[in-house]
Amino acid sequence: MRCSSISLLFLLCLLNLGHQTLAQETRSYKVFQFPANMIPRVDGDADDWKMVPDSYTVGMDQLVNDKHPTDKPDPKNMDVKVKVGWVKGLNRLYFLYEAYDNYWDFTHPDLHNDIFEVVVDGDRSGGPLIAEQHPNKDLSWSEAYFSFHGVHAQNYHIFTPAEGKDWALAWGSQPWIKDLPYANAAYHYNFRPGKAGKFTLEFWITPFDYAGPEGPARAVETKLEENNKVGLCWAVLDYDDVNDVKKQDFWNLSREHKMYGNASFLLPFTLMPLEPSFRKPLTAQWSFDVVDPKRRLVAFTDKSEGNITSWQWDFGDGATSTEQHPLHTYKEAGKYVVVLWVEGPAGKARMAKVWDVAVP
Repeated sequence: MRCSSISLLFLLCLLNLGHQTLAQETRSYKVFQFPANMIPRVDGDADDWKMVPDSYTVGMDQLVNDKHPTDKPDPKNMDVKVKVGWVKGLNRLYFLYEAYDNYWDFTHPDLHNDIFEVVVDGDRSGGPLIAEQHPNKDLSWSEAYFSFHGVHAQNYHIFTPAEGKDWALAWGSQPWIKDLPYANAAYHYNFRPGKAGKFTLEFWITPFDYAGPEGPARAVETKLEENNKVGLCWAVLDYDDVNDVKKQDFWNLSREHKMYGNASFLLPFTLMPLEPSFRKPLTAQWSFDVVDPKRRLVAFTDKSEGNITSWQWDFGDGATSTEQHPLHTYKEAGKYVVVLWVEGPAGKARMAKVWDVAVP
């Protein structure tokens, strides 16, 4: 009877763990798409983010205190709001971090500092990302650190604020990822250590599918595409005593404490299309690829947006097409002006590209 009870208890625990995992998987968030002519300026001023709807805000109510799991968020102690954005065509994630704290701790030159910890896995490859969690335990620390730590997913410890030290720790063997042209940050505050106040942080980072210790030469940026998802999570490390490192809270967006070192515990964030208020009813756009230079064969791809009922291509050599995605063979070498007209209920639009298309 005792064995049966233990077996039943074990089964219930497994079911509960499975439920928690599924519960985390159902949570997802949105990344706001900024129009290309309204990219936020990183200056610590939140005005550029006023256009972002509240539905993109991730508030304190989404976080759990891993140090004291029964604690509920208390805005009189700490309150945090985060928004994430992106720009189509740029492999950058933009962040607005707004926080109130009743005790800001940023005196020490080491990790004893209030911190906004961000973990990103651009291609959602998942799995461990720090040396301590490397699956091959036969490796030395050096081998695991320099070949693995932060390579396929990245962890940023952002000091809030940083005085007399770099703005962030890029935790891994690739500290170059926190510098321009791969990242930038600015903040605004008017409090001193040990005091209360509001803190505003703006920054952007570049997610990498591969970022090694050898530097950016071999690095592979995550290609951000509309409607794709990225793995993303964060935690707020709130220290409350300059003389006692143990007086700390760890407010975590993930339900897995070790998300800081395992990308499988991150959450899906969707790279959203433009909000309807920023979209034109009809936009013509296209790209091309010279698929066979010897034959001068070019594939054209329509990338227009809106309700489109007809396409008209002029390939610049006298030939035309009404296909949406045509193939065209040029008879002579040269550079060409190619024009696409699209038409729909909202009217007509045109996109011409001068000499982009050139064949040998």
